[in-house]
Amino acid sequence: MTQATSEELQQPVEYTVAIERSPRNYAAWEPDLPGCVATADSREHVLEEIREAISFHIESMREHGEPIPEPRRAAVVDAAAAPAARKEHPCRWS
Repeated sequence: MTQATSEELQQPVEYTVAIERSPRNYAAWEPDLPGCVATADSREHVLEEIREAISFHIESMREHGEPIPEPRRAAVVDAAAAPAARKEHPCRWS
């Protein structure tokens, strides 16, 4: 999770961030803020970038009079840490 500051509440608000690693970079996005994305060459850098993106995204929503969504809670899952489990239980779409 990453934090952004809520001006109305004057306290930090935690947003859940999804991070995906590709062969060339890391991508991060915030599911509660559609279109709020960031990419970088390291996990640490993508976290910095998504924090900034969340702040700009919320600022833009406020400027346009859009409601700011409440963050949802989510579990943290490190899918890359368990390759054997993916082989035993592959995902299939029908």
